[in-house]
Amino acid sequence: MRTRLFMPFIAITSATLLVTACGSGGPDASAEAADSGRVPATDVVSAEKKDAAAARLLPAGTTRLTVAISVGGTPPGTTYLSDGKTLTGQDVDFTKAVAKVLGVRLKVEQASFEAILPALDSGKYDFGASNFGVTDERRRTIDFVTYVNDGQGFVTRKDSKLSEVTDLKQLCGLNVATGAGTTFEATLEENKHLCADAGKKAYQVQTYAEPSAIWSSIQQGRSDVVMSTINGLRYAVAHQSGLRFLNEYHRLDVGFAFKKGTKLAPAFQAAVNRLIADGTYDRILKKWGTTGSAIETSRISPPEPKN
Repeated sequence: MRTRLFMPFIAITSATLLVTACGSGGPDASAEAADSGRVPATDVVSAEKKDAAAARLLPAGTTRLTVAISVGGTPPGTTYLSDGKTLTGQDVDFTKAVAKVLGVRLKVEQASFEAILPALDSGKYDFGASNFGVTDERRRTIDFVTYVNDGQGFVTRKDSKLSEVTDLKQLCGLNVATGAGTTFEATLEENKHLCADAGKKAYQVQTYAEPSAIWSSIQQGRSDVVMSTINGLRYAVAHQSGLRFLNEYHRLDVGFAFKKGTKLAPAFQAAVNRLIADGTYDRILKKWGTTGSAIETSRISPPEPKN
């Protein structure tokens, strides 16, 4: 059963912990975000005010929206404060801040990462906020409003012979752990043929719905490498012994996700740009140690970068 929640503007809370596949990202770590695994609790959002110009871009009569959020277990992804019920994380802060700018109430529902995008088309949720990378494949059926730039990267154990992964053929013969329903899984599956084309043994894609299972797999040697979000990987390396960040592989814009053809996109874009202009945007990134993921301006469904 899905837990349904209501959020005014000051907090997102829940009595039930659901752990699913999700992540966030950026290269530099603030002192607060790196403090022995302590989850940052600084309030950087509640002072935000409604912006009339941005709010006017909402469809007439819009006063409440339903957002789906996946709880990822470790910052900067969505997790819980020490009270065990208040949701926090970079995506949560951006969601709350945009709601403040637009002057809308949020109905918050927790859902597994892989279930959110398919459910948008049915109208079950008005938007999703779970570090969704903007890919050309996803843009065919989903609209996005960007708020950070993250991407794909790799982590391995410190005793691994891997130095970096610039070509997926370097993974041939290895076990690669990643989150179910993510861009990482899609990238790995689409390129498995590279090993066969090169006359090498294919790598094995191991997918997990829970981040804790991914890290157990790499720590216990069942997996050789993890592919996930750049910032989520950097956080994991900073807070788990025996791990080593390899490299960034592919940068991606990250955005709020909507049903294709949504009329909400212009308002959300204006709201994100308002946060950038008034300084709240920078405060959110500094809180989560992700200033390396900053963007200069929000865009609606930009094309995926080619690199």
